[in-house]
Amino acid sequence: MTALPRVAIAGLSGGSGKTLVSLGLLLEARRREISTRAFKKGPDYIDAAWLGWACGEPARNLDTHLMGFDIAAASLAQHGVSAGLNVIEGNRGLYDGLDARGTHSTAELAKAVGAPVLLVLDATKTTRTAAALAMGCQKLDPEVRIAGVILNQVASARQERVVREAIESACGIPVLGAVPRAREGTLLAMRHLGLVTPRECAERAGLAGALLESVARYLDFTRIFEIARQTPPVLLPASRQAVAQNAAGLTIGCVNDSAFSFYYPENLECLEAAGARVVPVSALDSARLPEALDALYIGGGFPETHAEALSENAVFLSSLRHAARAGLPIYAECGGLMLLARSLAWRGRRFQMAGVLPLDVEMCETPQGHGYTELLVDQSNPFFPTGTRLRGHEFHYSRITPGHRLPTACAVVRGSSCGAGRDGLVVGNVWASYTHLHALATPGWGEAVTCAAKERGAPANAGRL
Repeated sequence: MTALPRVAIAGLSGGSGKTLVSLGLLLEARRREISTRAFKKGPDYIDAAWLGWACGEPARNLDTHLMGFDIAAASLAQHGVSAGLNVIEGNRGLYDGLDARGTHSTAELAKAVGAPVLLVLDATKTTRTAAALAMGCQKLDPEVRIAGVILNQVASARQERVVREAIESACGIPVLGAVPRAREGTLLAMRHLGLVTPRECAERAGLAGALLESVARYLDFTRIFEIARQTPPVLLPASRQAVAQNAAGLTIGCVNDSAFSFYYPENLECLEAAGARVVPVSALDSARLPEALDALYIGGGFPETHAEALSENAVFLSSLRHAARAGLPIYAECGGLMLLARSLAWRGRRFQMAGVLPLDVEMCETPQGHGYTELLVDQSNPFFPTGTRLRGHEFHYSRITPGHRLPTACAVVRGSSCGAGRDGLVVGNVWASYTHLHALATPGWGEAVTCAAKERGAPANAGRL
């Protein structure tokens, strides 16, 4: 058993201010020289990247649907800090889950890990009604401990006073902060997939000070930290079995730059735990793909916002294409699929990509896939045995231009993926999918990549790229 001071930051919906409050708490803790760790509920790369930026350590995702409650709790216990503050940012509304019962909601995660909830309420154009909202969250599930309320978008001192009195008298819970109204986009910029990533934020250097001034100073950090420290100890997870060193001596490239930054820390860590050397590669700045790679991992990101720069790096794209033809195992997710296409169309322009996959991709105005996915591997491929079930998630505005027919390895049980009920494009030793996988949810993922690297060889159809 170990102490693990922790709080869960929840809201009534997406956009309520959970991320701003979480960042403010983390930055204030660091300002006070308190160790911090951050966690994000659900499948999310961008919020997690910002949380990691704020606490100075990789943020971990706790997704009970993908990995189960026990593994999520074990991840929190393993990566949390015992003598500091652990912040768990929820997603969507407190009780929003997969169904009307709120299965796998932030509330269920908070109960599973024994975390008190700080409820962020948007106070725009409201006073006493805020108390009704807080009380509703209290009453819906009394097992959820709502330890305090943080008001966001407060317009005036008078409004704060009235709302605070209404909540504290009606609900018996303290208001632990009141963040003033801010102009939209003045702190964290938004775009089609959500927040701009930390790597692409031009104002990042001065953002910590701005968040401390605009958010953290309005939070009652002392009381919040005391609530976090009053949480019961947690049971540390049992020691994990040693990972087989089946990748000793292998080098796996990872395209990791501002265009491709969607990686779960656990995915990279499991490759390293197997003995592989993971080498970062930039599709924007690298002159060419390193020659000594045994496999390549291309995650998701924003290739569309970097399309012109990617297209202009023709030598790199050519080296990627030639490596695929030579049989290099390549595992690509979402943005990686887009990089491997012949071209990418966005905002009236078409940009040449690597041409590994004989298809074109286009950006749309609305999401083409959003939510959890489940795939059944039913065709041979370089990575997963047939019969394997893969549970992941997708969020993409791009789609494969209609009319293309390519071999696929998976039937889609849930989700949109590549369309027509299929996902997992396979050409040679290349796998390209719109589904993102998490190594803790798919324990065989790391072994799939490392085994493909060990068994590298040009298959019969490699010359037909």
